[in-house]
Amino acid sequence: MPRFFFYVVNGHGEIADDEGSDAESHSAARKIALDSIRSMVAEDARAGRIDLSGRIEIKDASRNILLTVCYAEAFDVRMPEGSASD
Repeated sequence: MPRFFFYVVNGHGEIADDEGSDAESHSAARKIALDSIRSMVAEDARAGRIDLSGRIEIKDASRNILLTVCYAEAFDVRMPEGSASD
C-alpha cells in the first residue's frame, strides 16, 4: 500500500508530515486530507474564526506533490439570504 505525506500549508507556514499515512489510492489520500482539514477548521471555529485559505499538499515518498486539496474544497458553505456575500 502506498504511503502518502500530508503537508499543511496555511497562515502559520508549512507543517511537514514526516511519518505519512498509508492509503489505497490517490482518492483515499484525498479523503484523509479532507477529514484533516475539517478537523483543523472545527478547532478554529470553536475559537471564533474560520480561515479557508490554507491547503494540504499530498506528497509521495520522494516528496513530489501528487495532489493539492484546498481548505475550501472540504466544505459546502451556505450563507443566509441577504448576507454580505449575495
